[in-house]
Amino acid sequence: MAAIDILTQEDLFRFKEELLTELKELMKPAVNAEQKQWLKSVEVRRLLNISPGTLQNLRINGTLRFTKVGSTLYYKLDDINALLEEGSTS
Repeated sequence: MAAIDILTQEDLFRFKEELLTELKELMKPAVNAEQKQWLKSVEVRRLLNISPGTLQNLRINGTLRFTKVGSTLYYKLDDINALLEEGSTS
């Protein structure tokens, strides 16, 4: 018979913290290499590893601010970093 592992809320919280830390570390080389202040949708999706629909939901519910120039949406890198920071403290 196989053993069953039980996850606690503390386990899930620890996993969330580790995941956010790893995401921040993965972001650093891309941010430092390019030093961009504004990112296009495809760059944000790649950076956060999210789908176009998820990014749209972040725009619609006001979680992530954006600027539209012509038909292109731009997101401020500082806002993305703040979103990640906010997620690591909640």
